[in-house]
Amino acid sequence: MVREIIIDPITRLEGHGKIVVVLNDSGDCVKAYLQIPELRGFEKFAEGRLAEDMPIITPRICGVCPTAHHMASTKALDDLYKVEPPEPAKKIRELFYNLFMLEDHALHVYILGGPDFIVGPDAPKEERNVIGVLKRVGKEVGLKVIGMRKKIRKMMERIGGRTIHPVFGVAGGISKPLDKDIVDDLRALAEEGIEFALFTLDVFKKLVLGNKQYVEIITSDIYKHETYYMGLVDENNHVNFYDGLIRVVDPRGSEYIKFDVHDYIKVLAEHVEPWTYITFMYLRNIGWRGFVDGVESGIYAVAPLARLNASDGMATPRAQEAYEEMYETLGGKPVHYTLANHWARVIEMIYAAERISQLANDPDILDKNVRNLPRETPKEGIGVVEAPRGVLIHHYETDERGVMKKANLLVATQHNAARIALSIDKAARNLIKGGVVNDGLLNMIEMAFRAYDPCHACGTHSIPGSMPIVLYIYNERGELLNKVYRNI
Repeated sequence: MVREIIIDPITRLEGHGKIVVVLNDSGDCVKAYLQIPELRGFEKFAEGRLAEDMPIITPRICGVCPTAHHMASTKALDDLYKVEPPEPAKKIRELFYNLFMLEDHALHVYILGGPDFIVGPDAPKEERNVIGVLKRVGKEVGLKVIGMRKKIRKMMERIGGRTIHPVFGVAGGISKPLDKDIVDDLRALAEEGIEFALFTLDVFKKLVLGNKQYVEIITSDIYKHETYYMGLVDENNHVNFYDGLIRVVDPRGSEYIKFDVHDYIKVLAEHVEPWTYITFMYLRNIGWRGFVDGVESGIYAVAPLARLNASDGMATPRAQEAYEEMYETLGGKPVHYTLANHWARVIEMIYAAERISQLANDPDILDKNVRNLPRETPKEGIGVVEAPRGVLIHHYETDERGVMKKANLLVATQHNAARIALSIDKAARNLIKGGVVNDGLLNMIEMAFRAYDPCHACGTHSIPGSMPIVLYIYNERGELLNKVYRNI
C-alpha cells in the first residue's frame, strides 16, 4: 500500500512550500516532490503602473532580497530609457549592493542554513534555529553576528533611505550623492566587514570542515548532481554581483555560452508542471529532457556555488585564496556537491567585504555627479544582477508614456527549481528506506533545498488562464469528505 509523508510547511526559507514523499509497500521512497502552493503575481500587478514605480513595487515581493529586486529594476529603467548612469553612481550602486550581499549571506550562514551544521542535521528540531546556533557558538560570537548585521543594515539605510525597501535607485543613477561622513564610516565598516567574513570562514572550518561526519554528508552522492552552472562574470571571468555578462559552463566545467542579458530569451526557456506554481528553467538549445542531470540535460543551477563554478576566480585577493582552497579540498572544478553552496557563500562574503573596501576608497565615491536624466522615449528595458540566490532578470515593456504593458521577472529560484527538484527527490530516495522515518531524516531532506537559499515568494509564476487548484472539504471531525478539482 502506497503511503505519503508530507513535510508542510518546509522551514528556514523565504516563501512557502511543502514536500510530498511517496513510499512503496516496503516503505522505500519511490518519488519526492517539492510543491510551491503560493502565487504572488507581481508581474500582473505591474501592468498599468509607471515604470518609475517598479524599483519601489518589486522589493515588496520578498522580505529577504528586496535590494536585489530594487537594483535589477533600477538597471532595467536605465535600459528602458537608454540612459547611462555616471561612473560615480555605478560605483555607489555596486558598493550598496555588496553591503546587501554581505548582510544577506550572513543571514543564511548563521540563521537559515547554518543550524543544519552548527547545531547538527539530526539535532532536535527545537534546537535547529538561531537560538540553537547561539548556544553552540556562544554569546560573544552571537553578539558579533547580530552586531555586524545591525551595522550593515544601518549603513544601508543611510545610503538607500530604507533598509528593507531602498528608494535611492532611479533611472540614470541614484537619488543623492554620498556625504564625506558616510564614506568615512563606510571605510571603517568595510575593514570590520572583512574581519567578520574571515571570522565566519574560520567558524565554518572549525564547526563544519572540522567535523568528519559533516564532510562526509557534504561530499556524499546523496547531495550531488552534475548540471550546468550559470553566473555573472566581469571581463576577466571573475565573479561580479552587480554587472557583467552571463556565463554558463557545462558539467565538465567548459564554457557552454557567454551572453548579454538582452539575449536571455534565446538562451533560456521555462517548463511548466501542473503540480506547482513555480516554473522550471532550462537551456533552450538543449531542450527540456525531464528531471535528469548530465551533459544531455538542459538543467542548470545558479546561486553561490554555481557562480564560482561558472567563473575563473574571484576579483579580490582574500576571496581568491578561499576560492582556491575550496576547489583544492573538493577535488577541482566544477564542484557538484549541492551542500558546498554553504562554503561558497562564505567565500562570497569575503569578496563582498573586500569589494566594499575597494569602492569605499575609490575617489569617485565622493563625486556629486550621480545622475544623468532620461531623455529617450521608453519602450523596452532589461536589467540583471546577481541576487544572493543567483541570477535575477527584470524585463519591462511600456508604452511611450512609460506605463507598464508587460513585466517578466526571472528569479534565481526559478533558475534553480529543476535542480532543487532533483535534490529533493534524490535525498528522499537515498534516506528513506524500509519505512524508517524520523525527524532528523526529514530535516536532511529539507537540507537538499535549503542549500540553495530559495525564495519561493519571488519564484512563483503561473501560465495564463485559471490556476490549477484542489479544494479539500472536511467535516467538523476532520474527516475528508470530498475533493474538488480545477484544471488538474
